Amino acid sequence: MSIFHLAYHVDDLDQARGFYGGLLGCQEGRSTETWVDFNFFGHQISLHLGPVFATANTGKVGDHMVPMPHLGVVLPQADWRTLADRLEAAGLAFTIAPTTRFAGEPGEQSTMFFHDPAGNPIEIKGFADMAGVFAT
Repeated sequence: MSIFHLAYHVDDLDQARGFYGGLLGCQEGRSTETWVDFNFFGHQISLHLGPVFATANTGKVGDHMVPMPHLGVVLPQADWRTLADRLEAAGLAFTIAPTTRFAGEPGEQSTMFFHDPAGNPIEIKGFADMAGVFAT
């Protein structure tokens, strides 16, 4: 699979470093006074100082309204569980707490939604069977 690159705004690079680097455990890459790169679970995100984009809970998935647009990543289930445990222990406020959806169906997945300090929504999914990511 290819590595994606996504660039978006944050309002404080020090807070972003603490959140993405410290809490999520993403390795920091290059940076200047106005932006910083992170290895976001094998993908490159570039966080630039600027106005954060507007989001709204308009995406209906199962019984939940999820924030749109949002950044997400899919992890193997064990890695997802480790991250969920770390975020719960840190007292992170979840938009949607760690849960499993589509149980017993194709595409069964664990998910959690939260926001970074600038308000950007993030979804982390976990799959026990990575072949189920594109299940129909």
